[in-house]
Amino acid sequence: MAEATIRDVARRAQVSVASVSRVLNRLDNVSDETRARVTAAVDALGYVPHAGARSLSLAKTGAIGVVLPNLHGEFFSEIVRGMDRLATERGYLLLLSNMHAQSGKAEAVLKAMHGRVDGLIVMAPHLEDVEFATALPRGTPAVLVNTRAEILGRPAIHLDNAAGARAVAEHLVATGRRRIVHISGPLGNIDAEERAAAFTLALKQHPDVQSHVIQGDFYEASGGAAVAALTAAGQSFDAIFAGNDMMAIAALEALRDRGLKVPEDVAVAGFDDVPLASHLGLTTVRVRIAELGERAIERLIRMLEGEEDNIGEELHAPELVVRGSTVAGAPIR
Repeated sequence: MAEATIRDVARRAQVSVASVSRVLNRLDNVSDETRARVTAAVDALGYVPHAGARSLSLAKTGAIGVVLPNLHGEFFSEIVRGMDRLATERGYLLLLSNMHAQSGKAEAVLKAMHGRVDGLIVMAPHLEDVEFATALPRGTPAVLVNTRAEILGRPAIHLDNAAGARAVAEHLVATGRRRIVHISGPLGNIDAEERAAAFTLALKQHPDVQSHVIQGDFYEASGGAAVAALTAAGQSFDAIFAGNDMMAIAALEALRDRGLKVPEDVAVAGFDDVPLASHLGLTTVRVRIAELGERAIERLIRMLEGEEDNIGEELHAPELVVRGSTVAGAPIR
């Protein structure tokens, strides 16, 4: 199919080519009705103008839109810190928004960014391909972080969740743990699903190990609730792997509140290596969160400044960091 032209936009919006040009160039002498009709036509046709015609989606704003599933918590603070550091250095501002996990909110959030930013960084681990493909503005440069978006043909950065989870499983088994509980992240979240699947599969290679999965949601409260449920049921366990550090930290506190020693009675491990993890001596999977944010910004700016990005999907390798929550006397680092 041939690319849409400015005349196609004018025809669909039932206005003149001059009116379309005024809207695309953000001039004031356009009625709200005309602006709305042109904007709708641009979206519907996926119109991408030539460099000489500044469109709603390609206007130089000097801003980068960052859409995250949440803005709360150390993980998101760290990833934004990394993004802001490089963006500021390169002369760009960040415009932040979140979409949580609410059905149908993705399109509204991404559409609100349309025309206000030069490009997008989108982390949407909870969205399915079809929903995300529909919501992502056509013609807007974007780098995707931890999404189910391989089919979209957009540059992407993906955490090697499976490698990190396998490393935790093998570490816990190697330290003698045989009754291991996994507190998973939320249903429908690709990070949570990949970590849980890889961890469970790795433990199946050890017939003498019993494993159990408890549903969590990546929030602290679910880590404490999981420990409460396990102890109330009288279930025997000697290790917990939480799908992220915040649940692991809450589990750590709940165990100690119940008089259980860590790691002597129960080993605890998390995932992410948020700054608080090192202070509490938590064994975890180091993601290098700020670096992940920087890398996403770096790839997007290359696109914005006319450099080709032929890398496609980039796998971000994590590493296991062993601390005192799984091995007594292990150094904090």
